[in-house]
Amino acid sequence: MNAHVKTERNGAADAPFYLPQGDEVAVFEAAAANDLPVLLKGPTGCGKTRFVAHMAARLGRPLYTVACHDDLSAADLIGRYLLKGGETVWTDGPLTRAVREGAICYLDEVVEARKDVTVVLHPLTDDRRILPIDRTGEEIEAAPGFMLVASYNPGYQNILKTLKPSTRQRFVAMEFDFPEPRREAEIVARESGLDHDRTLGLVRLAGKIRGLKGQDLEEGVSTRLVVYAASLVARGMSLDRAVEAAMIEPLTDDAEVKRGLRDLVAAIFG
Repeated sequence: MNAHVKTERNGAADAPFYLPQGDEVAVFEAAAANDLPVLLKGPTGCGKTRFVAHMAARLGRPLYTVACHDDLSAADLIGRYLLKGGETVWTDGPLTRAVREGAICYLDEVVEARKDVTVVLHPLTDDRRILPIDRTGEEIEAAPGFMLVASYNPGYQNILKTLKPSTRQRFVAMEFDFPEPRREAEIVARESGLDHDRTLGLVRLAGKIRGLKGQDLEEGVSTRLVVYAASLVARGMSLDRAVEAAMIEPLTDDAEVKRGLRDLVAAIFG
C-alpha cells in the first residue's frame, strides 16, 4: 500500500490526553451518535490528530489514521489485488477495513491526496453510507459505528489544493486553533514534565512566532514543537539550545529569519 496508516484500539481508560478548548467533544459525540462525518479545520500542530485519537478511545472505536500525501490514491484507501504465494488476492485498504469493522477512519490533511480520493468519499458521507468497490463488484454498507473524519489546514492551501464546496458540505465541520496561552501552557507542562512557569515563557514565545506567519514564516510554531522544546529543557538542556533545536531550526532554513527569531528569544527571555 502507498498509504501511511496508523491503527489504534484504545479504550477510554487509556485515551490520549486532550484538553478541550470548547464544546468540540460534545459536537463530535453528537456527530458520532448520528452517523455524521466530521471535518476538522485548523493550523498544523494545533491538536486535531490528538483530538481524534482521544475521541476514538473515548467512544471505544478502532481508529485508522491515514496521513494523506500527493501520491495517495483511491486504491490506497480502498484496496487492491496483490500477489501472495503465487495467487492474486484482494487486500482491503484502511478505509474499507474501517467500513467493514465499524471503525473511525481519519484522513489527516485530506487536501494533500489526489482528486480521485474525494470522489470515493461521497457515497460514505450521505445517507447511503456505502463504499462501492469497482474492482471486486462489492458495495459495502458501513457497519454500525463507522465514522469518517477528515482534516485540513485552510491557511496552507493554494488554488490546486482546496476542498470543493460540494465536498465540504457533506461534513459537520469544526474549526480548531491554538489554545489560549494558559491552556496551552497546561497542555505543554502535562506532556513534557516541565514546570508551569518555564512552560509559560515558551508558550509566550510561540505566540510571538505565530504572529510572523505570512510575513517571514510560512507556518507558525505548533504546540507539538513547544512540547518538544519543553521536553528538552525538562531533561536538562539549556533553554537557548532547546529553543534553537525545537522552535527555530524546524521552521526555516533562512539565516536572516533565524537571526530574527533568536532576537525574539532574547527579547522574551533576556
